[in-house]
Amino acid sequence: MSEFLITNTTREQREKIVRDALSCGGGSCDSCSGCGIYGASDPYDMYLPYIDGVKEISDITREFNARYVHG
Repeated sequence: MSEFLITNTTREQREKIVRDALSCGGGSCDSCSGCGIYGASDPYDMYLPYIDGVKEISDITREFNARYVHG
């Protein structure tokens, strides 16, 4: 999905993409602490390198998943 690449988005757009995708912090998060179970504590923080334009969102997700998916 090239429309989500860093080169095709502004920081504000990337922040909105993350907030909308996670539905956290936008009023729909019920503070279930589920993110902490997977070692992310705050998923917004996990995707901050994407928001800041440092690392693609797909790379962050792949690295996160690699810790839990084997084989």
